[in-house]
Amino acid sequence: MTDLLARHRAVLPSWMPLYYAEPIEIVSGSGRRVTDAAGRIYLDFFGGVLTTMVGYDVPEVREAVERQLRSGVAHTSTLYLIRQQVELAEKIARVSGIPDARVFFTNSGTEANEAALLVATNYRRSNQVLAVRNSYHGRSYAAMGVTGNRGWSASTLNPLNVSYLHSGDRLRGLFRHLSDADHIEAAAEDLREVLATQTAGEVACLIAEPIQGVGGFVHAPDGLFAALHKVLDERGILFISDEVQTGWGRTGDHFWGYQAHGVTPDLLTFAKGIGNGFALAGVVGRAEVLDSVEAVSFSTFGGNPISTAAGNAVLDYVLEHDLQANARRVGAILRDGLRAAAGRYPIVAEVRGRGLMLAVEFVRPGTVEPDPAVTTRVFEECRARGLLVGKGGLYGNAVRMGPPLTLTEDEAREGLEILVASIATVSAGEAVACGVSA
Repeated sequence: MTDLLARHRAVLPSWMPLYYAEPIEIVSGSGRRVTDAAGRIYLDFFGGVLTTMVGYDVPEVREAVERQLRSGVAHTSTLYLIRQQVELAEKIARVSGIPDARVFFTNSGTEANEAALLVATNYRRSNQVLAVRNSYHGRSYAAMGVTGNRGWSASTLNPLNVSYLHSGDRLRGLFRHLSDADHIEAAAEDLREVLATQTAGEVACLIAEPIQGVGGFVHAPDGLFAALHKVLDERGILFISDEVQTGWGRTGDHFWGYQAHGVTPDLLTFAKGIGNGFALAGVVGRAEVLDSVEAVSFSTFGGNPISTAAGNAVLDYVLEHDLQANARRVGAILRDGLRAAAGRYPIVAEVRGRGLMLAVEFVRPGTVEPDPAVTTRVFEECRARGLLVGKGGLYGNAVRMGPPLTLTEDEAREGLEILVASIATVSAGEAVACGVSA
């Protein structure tokens, strides 16, 4: 492993992070568990950043891909008809909730958001865009340009004119002291003021995540997007729902994150879980909007036969096994267990999220001052005990969990036990360091 790490550092850029003080190589997986090169088995609560959505080595997905490979056609380019692509587009259009929908496939969430921004700015003939503080939408120039998180904005160069709205942060956000109803009203008024003071002429769109992924699974009160949409509608401004992390039933209560708000977006972007590890993403929207791009545009690899074979099998599996309901039921075990334990540990500020999209935020006891060092210790302790989780948040002080939607109740309890034990161990260590009782 030391040799592989040295080789990695010799040929890959320094700004590509590796998890853990001693990085691991995952060499095999089954269900919700993976094995590293040293033979250590882990329960995976992060799923390749919420991507291995139905688990590892799923026969239905493997067989669908193998059938396509056996045909001898791994790629034809989207300049030809691709049956798997058409079939998947039909399914996605049907479940999207968007009337008269069209689908454009890409390789990643970044590309999907880039395509949505291309469509919206063409449709509205404007490069003015509204985004949200603490957001993350990708690493290309336009997607990075609408990202409201300094730690992920690697460049100030931006083809768009962007104005930012307040986030749903309940710990430090400017609306943190407000009730849900007052928060929604204040956010709508903030939108009106931003439009009146920071924009000129037509505005293309608002792009927002129903739950902010990299932002640490922060989310606003249900119904917020509906209130914002009323203001947008008055001016013909489009709404893009970035569902790269929140789609496919992960939030448990809904198939799409936007559905918690009682509003239908003009454009919806998706990625990650639909490919279950194969590169697959895209944007779905109303035909009138998606067809507004006047120049020729296509994606060489987007929606290729292999990835869409996987995507068809994944979506069928999600629907046939009602994984949305499983996310709601199993996610509640984790959420309720973590919240019940959180009060015992002053390093925990908040447990938040929905379904199988959960986060724990860590702070210095008695404050809301972020503590990324404690977060890292909890993160490492989980790994030492056999559980893989993620990190995130604006200040790097949130442990994120996005397990496969196939997670069982027993596995949820197993992971919960490890999480609570890890938090307890780190909390006790902090108390000793500070000279107080744990």
